[in-house]
Amino acid sequence: MAKWKIYTPEGVQDILFEECYLKRSLEAKIRKLFNSYGYLEVETPTLEFYDTFSTESDITPQETMFKFFDQQGRILVLRPDITIPIARIAATKFKGARYPLRFSYIQNAFKYNELGGGKQKEFTQAGVEIVGSSTPEADAEVIATAIHTVKAAGLKDFQIDIGQVDFFKGLMEQTGLSGQDIEQMRVLIDRKDFLGIEEIVKGYNIPGELKELIFNLPGLFGSADIIDRVEKITVNERSIHALENLRSVLRILEDYSLSDYVSIDLGMLQSLNYYTGIIFRGFTYGVGFPILSGGRYDDLIGQYGEKCPATGFSLGINMVMTALDRQKVPAEKPCVDSLVSYTEKGRRNAFRIADELRKQGLGVEMDITGYGIEELKEYARSKGIGGILYILDDEHIQLHNIITGEVSDATMGQLMNKAL
Repeated sequence: MAKWKIYTPEGVQDILFEECYLKRSLEAKIRKLFNSYGYLEVETPTLEFYDTFSTESDITPQETMFKFFDQQGRILVLRPDITIPIARIAATKFKGARYPLRFSYIQNAFKYNELGGGKQKEFTQAGVEIVGSSTPEADAEVIATAIHTVKAAGLKDFQIDIGQVDFFKGLMEQTGLSGQDIEQMRVLIDRKDFLGIEEIVKGYNIPGELKELIFNLPGLFGSADIIDRVEKITVNERSIHALENLRSVLRILEDYSLSDYVSIDLGMLQSLNYYTGIIFRGFTYGVGFPILSGGRYDDLIGQYGEKCPATGFSLGINMVMTALDRQKVPAEKPCVDSLVSYTEKGRRNAFRIADELRKQGLGVEMDITGYGIEELKEYARSKGIGGILYILDDEHIQLHNIITGEVSDATMGQLMNKAL
């Protein structure tokens, strides 16, 4: 036997009965919610050209992608992200469309370095994108949709942290930091690395009040009062506009009655090459990573030929499943309600009964084992099946209750009337 024949590669997994049932149930609930908000689903290819993700701003580092060649020698990748293919679709297939457009998706993505703490190299993302609107209402709707999606998945204790990357960009314009140091500063602030921040700031002649604000950025999280406090010491127009935008989004979320799920984090700084305004992440206990992330990315679609504002979010289905498990949230499990067995004389009616019960929404397994009734009972117990219908002939049926052990008789007419 070949060495790796019975194994799966590191970072991918088989998803078995109960877990797969839970995953599909979650996806169905989320898909229904997305549809109820007016988002229309698209499906992008698993395979994309490497060039789709190799943009000028290097949004997706090439080392994170699974790459290979087609027969013409062109580089292909397994999609590492869904938003970028949707940006490609919006700029090409929907060029000149009436905006806004609302996209939704539930698909697998692949990243080579996604591993550890519940992360996988193959994972399922569910998300929405609003294309063609730059209003605070669009950002607020996306955040509201994200909150309702987490609730629909069955999580109650979670929090959405909201930031504004343009606030940070405005501050950096005031400092005179080099582009390289700005990116390093972003990483350090996002990590809450105070010592690293101080090391960079020391190399520049930055006014005292601005320097103190930058030092304090990693700790600027909490309620909306932070905006009022920071606004008093912010002088550049770009940062002030960003704070006003953030306040507008929060007011809309308050009218959604969702303020309890939201907090501010001005020190949350995701990719500056990707995001252009509001950004947010969702957290819950039991998982060491955000279960969702999103924000405004007004420059991305333009890289595919059609300049257009956009905002959206993606949720990690696998991360949500991990959270549900660790929080001991009761999960619906797959079940078979009845097992139908028969003699040769009762076979035609057995199929008829099974079809009728399935129409009533019950899970019905047809006996194909050839077991006797006692052995069949043991089989039903091992599978968690509650009862056996043993069809003897055209009229006579035995009902075996596996839980209580009771056996009763019924006629075909009695059983069909009960089913109807």
